Amino acid sequence: MLGDSFAYAKDAIVGKWMQWLLLLIATILLGIPLLGYSLKVLRGEKPAPEVTGWGTLIIDGIKYLIVSLIWAIPCLIIFFFGLGSLAAAIISASNPIVAANNPGAILAFAGGAMVFFVLFVIVAIITGLLATIGIVRFARTRSMGEAFNFGEILGTIGKIGWISYIIALIIIGIIIGIIEFILMAIPYIGMILLFLLVPLLVLWHSRYICLVYDSAGAA
Repeated sequence: MLGDSFAYAKDAIVGKWMQWLLLLIATILLGIPLLGYSLKVLRGEKPAPEVTGWGTLIIDGIKYLIVSLIWAIPCLIIFFFGLGSLAAAIISASNPIVAANNPGAILAFAGGAMVFFVLFVIVAIITGLLATIGIVRFARTRSMGEAFNFGEILGTIGKIGWISYIIALIIIGIIIGIIEFILMAIPYIGMILLFLLVPLLVLWHSRYICLVYDSAGAA
């Protein structure tokens, strides 16, 4: 799947410089048209579709963003509660009266912040696993409601195999993470190179997820 998806992304832009330029423009526009384009890839279109129909790309990109934000709500709630606990701990520690007379309050706030952090990581992993399949379902059915069809999402992951699915996501995450880290470590031109490679990385990731989804034999 790694080889297939990389070849798919490479064939879509290498030598097709106008397509690459259009995808870079889509990236500059807050990435919204690029999200819309990635939905085409997630639908299984092969070879990679042309960058056309900007109105549709923008609308689909906004829908993609809304779906992603809804999936992120549990993490955002936990994050802000944790941030509040951490802020309370810092404020209490900076107050000499509270620090001297009620050190337990500081420990309680700090402990609460740590609990929220651990909970945030757990919830982020779970929602990330579910949201990935949910977004593909949204792409395939064009229904935002299907992005939250938990029964179908869990059924699809079950067909893929939970272990296989998790390993597949870890592999692509590590590979793309390493590429981004190396590029950002290059002085001066690293960020420019990363920007230029955004279309390739997005297409590679989207096609890879598409193949993972299709390995379940799902429609």
